Amino acid sequence: MNDPNFWSDKKTSDDAVRESKTLRARLEPLRALEAKLSDAAGLLEMAREEDDATVLADVAGELATLEGEVAAQETAALFASPDDARNAIVSIHSGAGGTESMDWAEMLMRMYTRFCERHGFQVAILDSSPGEEAGIKGASLEVKGDFAYGRLKAESGVHRLVRLSPYDSAHRRHTSFASVFVYPEVDENIEVEINDDDLRIDTYRASSAGGQHVNKTDSAVRITHLPSGIVVQSQNERSQHRNRDNAMKILRARLYALKLEEEKARKNKMMENQKDIAWGSQIRSYVLHPYTMVKDHRTDWQTSDVHAVLDGDLDGLIEEYLHKFTG
Repeated sequence: MNDPNFWSDKKTSDDAVRESKTLRARLEPLRALEAKLSDAAGLLEMAREEDDATVLADVAGELATLEGEVAAQETAALFASPDDARNAIVSIHSGAGGTESMDWAEMLMRMYTRFCERHGFQVAILDSSPGEEAGIKGASLEVKGDFAYGRLKAESGVHRLVRLSPYDSAHRRHTSFASVFVYPEVDENIEVEINDDDLRIDTYRASSAGGQHVNKTDSAVRITHLPSGIVVQSQNERSQHRNRDNAMKILRARLYALKLEEEKARKNKMMENQKDIAWGSQIRSYVLHPYTMVKDHRTDWQTSDVHAVLDGDLDGLIEEYLHKFTG
C-alpha cells in the first residue's frame, strides 16, 4: 500500500469550483447570522427607548434562537479537514457473541439512520447481511449530506452494550460489542487507482435471515483487494452489476481512508494511537442495566438518557469529540 501511484488527487478547475462552494456554504450562514444580530440589536435599542415589554420579549426569544445558531456555527468551524465536507460510508460489524451482538449491530444501524434523519441526510443501504436468528452480521450505509463525514467520523471504533438479554431465557445481563468504521466517500475529483489484476471477484446467491434466497441468481458480489486484504461485499440489489458498483464504491472509500491513515502515521509517528480505534478497545459504552448511561471513553462525555442516544440524538457526543480532537 506504499505505491505512490495508488491514488492521486486531481487538481482541476472542478476542485476550485468545489472549494468555492464549500467556502460560500461556510460564509453565507455567518453573514446571515451577523445580519440577524444587527436587527436584534436595533430592536432592543428601540424597545428600551420606548419601554415596550412586548418587543423586549420578542427580542429575548430571537436572541435565544440566535444562541443556538451561533453554537451550530461554532461546531461547523471545527470541520477543518478537506474530507469533512464529503459524504460518508458507515460500515457496521457485529462482534463475538452471536445473536446478542448481531442485534446490537442492528440497533446501531437504526441509531445512525435516525441521526441522519434528524440532520436531513440521505441514507442508502449498500449492503446488509442478516443474522441467523435476529439482527445483522454487518451493513454498509451510504450517507449523503453537508459535512456527513465530518460529523460521523467520531463514530469509528468499538461500541459496547450492557443490558438484560431479550434472548436469554434466564434474562441475565450480557455485554455485546460491535465495530463501526466511517470512511469519506471518494468522488470523481480523487482518483483511486485499482488494478483489475489485484481483485478477486466472487458471486453468490444473496440470502435473507433464515437462509432463504432473495432470488435464484448469483447476484451478490464479494470483492477481495489482494494487496491490502480488504474484503467488501454487496447483496442488497437484485442486479449483479449494481451490487458490483456498490461494492467498488465501498472498496474505493476504504482504500482512500487506508492511504490517509498511513500518511498520518508516517507524518505524526502515531502508530500506537491506531489501537484506539481497533477491535478490543471500546470508544463508547451504552448501559441499560443495572442503571442507564452512555459514556464516551475518549472525551468522558456522558448522559443517563441512553434511549435518546439510541434514537439518534448523538449531537452532544459528536460535538464534544470535535471540540476535543479538532478545536
